[in-house]
Amino acid sequence: MARRLAPEVNAGSMADIAFLLLIFFLVSTTIETDYGISRKLPPPENQEDKTFIKEKNLFQIEINQANRLFVEKKPIDLKELRAAAIAFLDNGGGDKEDSCSYCRGLKEATSSDNPTKAVISLINSRETSYATYVAVQNELVAAYTELRNREAIRLYNVSFIQMKEYVKDVNYSGDKLLLREQIHKILSMYPDQLSEAALNEEQSLNI
Repeated sequence: MARRLAPEVNAGSMADIAFLLLIFFLVSTTIETDYGISRKLPPPENQEDKTFIKEKNLFQIEINQANRLFVEKKPIDLKELRAAAIAFLDNGGGDKEDSCSYCRGLKEATSSDNPTKAVISLINSRETSYATYVAVQNELVAAYTELRNREAIRLYNVSFIQMKEYVKDVNYSGDKLLLREQIHKILSMYPDQLSEAALNEEQSLNI
């Protein structure tokens, strides 16, 4: 009696289906993107920094190896940092070309001339804990956000945070081109100007 051979399975169509499924998942899957913190890094040690910044336009923040926080060499609590940063950024002490028409600060002669001139310098020890470093960063970001929200509401009756949400919203029915221009204007009023540096063990903060 002849042996009956099992019929062969045509795998060609299965390969086509698998390929189509792969394309479907590549097209439909949303890939999360990690966003870093935009910061101005210090120049290399062998490069001379020719940028001139007035001392009063520089807001110096230091975190030592014991995670203690200092502003202009004076100790400060973390909960007070945001208000201190806002007071510096929004001081508006300049005159003529450095004047600030939208600033609501005290206009002290010893503090920043204009938010576009104001630079925040953050120096930390290499022994500073990551939690303290992130907490300080969060307070500085919150200071910028609070000022931007204020001006966005004044100019456009919507917060800066909401404006950024609208840009990302695919269902937003407004003019996104105009919205981006408005966001750019707010950012130009209070630009991120934060310079960071970490000290090595020989330069460790002894404060």
